[in-house]
Amino acid sequence: DVFGYHALQIGLPDIDALAANRMPHRWLALTTPPTGPAPAAAPPPPDGGEPRRIALVTDSAALPFAEASIDLLVLPHTLERCHSPHAAVREVARVLVPEGRVLIFGLNRWSVWGAQHGLERPAQLNAARGLSYWRLRDWLQLLDLEVLAVDFGCHAPALETALWQQRWAWLDALGQRAWQVLGGSYCVLAVQKVPGMRLLGPAWRRQTLAGAAAAAAAQKNVGKQIE
Repeated sequence: DVFGYHALQIGLPDIDALAANRMPHRWLALTTPPTGPAPAAAPPPPDGGEPRRIALVTDSAALPFAEASIDLLVLPHTLERCHSPHAAVREVARVLVPEGRVLIFGLNRWSVWGAQHGLERPAQLNAARGLSYWRLRDWLQLLDLEVLAVDFGCHAPALETALWQQRWAWLDALGQRAWQVLGGSYCVLAVQKVPGMRLLGPAWRRQTLAGAAAAAAAQKNVGKQIE
């Protein structure tokens, strides 16, 4: 339900985050060149348009787009794979149009997943090296990006077998009620806010000058009457 003209997803091509979006121009960008055989085309979107393919390979900290040119940006675990996440967030603020939206998926280091991954040190998407929600929110506020909504999940430990996942499922339900902010993953929706202004034209200046002249004339008349 985010409207506009240009939408861009950066990274994680296995997830089509723009499949249900209705913008006429939707692109997929990768942060590293694809390896192996060319990926198959994605299924056509619900609106009957062309299937979305990889459009470009770029650095998330240096996007090849003009300032204020993108209406929607989706970053699915892009900041965890970026060498400079703060620069990537700054680029997001640069290319977003006023009232443009950004959707950021990330892993929270201050969580059960963060402690678990700190001991196991997995090679892919390590939550111990993730960006905490509080730091991301501070960066967004400094760049005039207002957080509209945030959702947390994955409060249970990361387990491989379905049996152990079912045994720890109660921790997810408890975490949603008791300590949402300590979820292993989060999703943040933010909007680009531009400070507005109101110009005071020449009519205001003439009115002020006329009022000042009337006040000066009244003071002269009062002075003459006193004399």
